[in-house]
Amino acid sequence: MSPSRFQQSLKDPDIFTLTFELIPTRGGRNRKIDETLRLAGDLTIDGRIEAVSITDNAGGHPALTPDVVGLEMKELGLDVISHFSCKDKNRNEMESLLFGWDRVCLHNLLIISGDYPKEGYCGNPKPVFDLDSVHVLDMLTHMNNLDYSSHATLPTRFFKGVVVSPFKTTEAEQIMQYFKLHRKIIAGADYVITQLGFDARKFHETLLYMELNELNIPVLGNIFIPSMPLVELMYKNNLPGCVIPDTLYEELHKEATGKDKGKKARIDRGAKLLAVMKGMGYHGAHIGGPGLTIEDFDFLLTQSKKYEADWESLIPELTNWPEEQYFCFQKNKKNGLNLPEYLPRQEAPKIKKPRPTFTAANLTHVLVFEPKGPFFKIAKKTCLAIENTKLQRPFHILEYLIKFLLFGCQDCGDCTLSALGFICPQSSCAKYLLNGPCGGSRDGWCEIYPGHRRCLYVKAYQRLEPWKKEGQFKKGFIPPRNWELTNSSSWINFFSGKDSSGGCSEE
Repeated sequence: MSPSRFQQSLKDPDIFTLTFELIPTRGGRNRKIDETLRLAGDLTIDGRIEAVSITDNAGGHPALTPDVVGLEMKELGLDVISHFSCKDKNRNEMESLLFGWDRVCLHNLLIISGDYPKEGYCGNPKPVFDLDSVHVLDMLTHMNNLDYSSHATLPTRFFKGVVVSPFKTTEAEQIMQYFKLHRKIIAGADYVITQLGFDARKFHETLLYMELNELNIPVLGNIFIPSMPLVELMYKNNLPGCVIPDTLYEELHKEATGKDKGKKARIDRGAKLLAVMKGMGYHGAHIGGPGLTIEDFDFLLTQSKKYEADWESLIPELTNWPEEQYFCFQKNKKNGLNLPEYLPRQEAPKIKKPRPTFTAANLTHVLVFEPKGPFFKIAKKTCLAIENTKLQRPFHILEYLIKFLLFGCQDCGDCTLSALGFICPQSSCAKYLLNGPCGGSRDGWCEIYPGHRRCLYVKAYQRLEPWKKEGQFKKGFIPPRNWELTNSSSWINFFSGKDSSGGCSEE
């Protein structure tokens, strides 16, 4: 089977790829779904986009599934990018769903952690997050290479996209976003789409970081045209990962006093950003926004074409990220973007006097659990001798009590403490993520508990950065939790080779 139109466009350096995001609503038969399909038909006739993307329960709310909508879009003649989130499905359901999507040729994917599930039938649903986005990418890479399952007779043909956000306010959050991108690309990502945002210099930061670190896959910048209700939600941090700076918020409110409530001005701003993205070297743009019509789409692209010749002059208008917040690179004072020179690391909350629990845990790990540690052999011999004897149960209880008091252990039996700065992801991350943060944190706070719980990966970065160990987060990946080991001794599982550390190196 030949590559899709979307895949071919990303491989052609002469094509600036345009995609458009459509958001299915709750329910399978309603006016909004019909409007979405009509817009898709108009976009097909227009011919300037390469694909439409279909979200997967956006905002954590139940909605019509992307495969149902995607098949209808394909019948209209559009190439489709199906969002594939981790929040609602365990690994078996993911595998089953993906085999079905492969059969009906829904091969273009955007792999995301997903927004935390919101209220549904009889209250809030249970969040799943059995795998994270890095795990899904690795699974898909194996499925594509036909080394995933002996039962598969033909390889799948998935084209795997991922997301990265340059719009983080602190060093720890931003660097961890980029480190996770390393892991995604190692796991098999084929292209990247940025999180939505409105600052040219921060968009340029992602391009420059990828170039300097030789992360050589195509990247699409996100052009989002918000409605004023969405502007309010973003400003108040009610849409995780979406940031409206103060200066832009004030400007949007001034524009909203016009007859059209500022809609034309917002689209024009998007047209300017689109021209700047093309000028700075993006491979394409991912366009979206609520209530947009084919006329709005045409105005956006027509205006952007007019701006392309003098795109650098537009940068001052598209500069609104506060100077006191984090930037990765030195500012290019000539054009307002970035120079290929890293800024000095911020004086973050470093642990100059390490917490006793961290120091003790790290020392214990080096002495006992590192193969070159002086007590490794005796610890292994002891644990293997205890395994499957009457002493195993009391040994397990003692281990659990120690780790619960020190780390909030959830007794998973597949411990990852040493890889995460001795912070337990099962008790400290609302999404149980093992390979880097989601995109929803803000100012260092967890998306689910803003102002109450710090993001696990912010804490891990700040704990490891003083010792220059934070770079481990861009190497390899941590395999998913093996649920068969729940309520068993992780120490015995480690030395007997049953846990995930025996299946995949973290180097």
